[in-house]
Amino acid sequence: MKVKDIIAAIEDIAPLSYQESYDNAGLIVGSFDWELTGALICLDVVEEVVEEAIEKGLNLIISHHPVVFKGLKRFNGNNYVERTVMLAIQNNIAIYSAHTNLDSVKGGVSDKMCDVLGLKNRKILDPLSEDLKKLVTYVPSDKAEDLRKSLFEAGAGHIGNYDSCSFNSSGEGTFRANENATPYVGKTGELHYEAETRIETIFPKHLQAKVINALHRAHPYEEVAYDIYSLDNKNPQVGLGMIGELETPMDTLTFLKKLKDVFHCGVIRYTPIVRDKIKTVALCGGSGSFLLRKAKAAKADIYITGDFKYHEFFDAEGKLIIADIGHYESEQFTREIFYEIVTKKFPNFAVRISEINSNPINYL
Repeated sequence: MKVKDIIAAIEDIAPLSYQESYDNAGLIVGSFDWELTGALICLDVVEEVVEEAIEKGLNLIISHHPVVFKGLKRFNGNNYVERTVMLAIQNNIAIYSAHTNLDSVKGGVSDKMCDVLGLKNRKILDPLSEDLKKLVTYVPSDKAEDLRKSLFEAGAGHIGNYDSCSFNSSGEGTFRANENATPYVGKTGELHYEAETRIETIFPKHLQAKVINALHRAHPYEEVAYDIYSLDNKNPQVGLGMIGELETPMDTLTFLKKLKDVFHCGVIRYTPIVRDKIKTVALCGGSGSFLLRKAKAAKADIYITGDFKYHEFFDAEGKLIIADIGHYESEQFTREIFYEIVTKKFPNFAVRISEINSNPINYL
């Protein structure tokens, strides 16, 4: 088992292309080709976590937060970031992080929060734009079914809760093979007419190479005609935050108490209670104040996240309740996401969840 095998499993769920521009997700320390003894999963990489990995004989640390956000010019051990990286390098321990890319997918951080609260009818709160592309290609009609199957297996054709989506129309293609061609149909030097099916389907842009490879493998022509269009449509499967509904409305104070209990919060900061009952819940793991406007527009009764600043609480404006449960508290279950991804793919691989509580905030 190599580092790159674990990374491939995680990035199959949360591609690096979905990380925000400021982020530094990916392999931060180590080599993709290192052989692995096991993995330690954590939220934050601090010295104590590296020491735990050493003690347990695990040479890969998988974290949500990247230990390095900005460039390091010196490794003198003057701060915890430098000391942590130095300790990992000295002990041949790789460090990999999946941060905002894991925030941005179904099955990711905010979706896990929905699991904890038992929300149904979930949707991405702020779907990603400019992520989708459309493929248009032409194939002999008797080969259309095989080609569609290949494209769908490569990840094309997903729209919301539907898969295998395509549009197909019949027409007639023309071509003439020259002396250097080996035509699948028709004869060299003669104009050929072929009954063809035009297939249109969409795919997320990070899958483009995979989809085009599938197209070439399954298409019978040696020269495959196809077009790719960039779309402005939002991708309902990718984006930040989630919104969903409780099975039955809950008294607001009862809900807040449940929230504090299931997320193990030392305290919840919340705005005036302007709803007697809670039904529609919007949320975002980590620092999510930037999505408040989206939560209000979606008519949420409450918006749950962390790291709201004092003046930002005023922006609720009586439209909903803001509940700040804390950054660490909102993302603590991310460790379970990593554990489920890795153990499902590699059931015999040694994976441990860190016992270190890395939350730097304490409450009285």
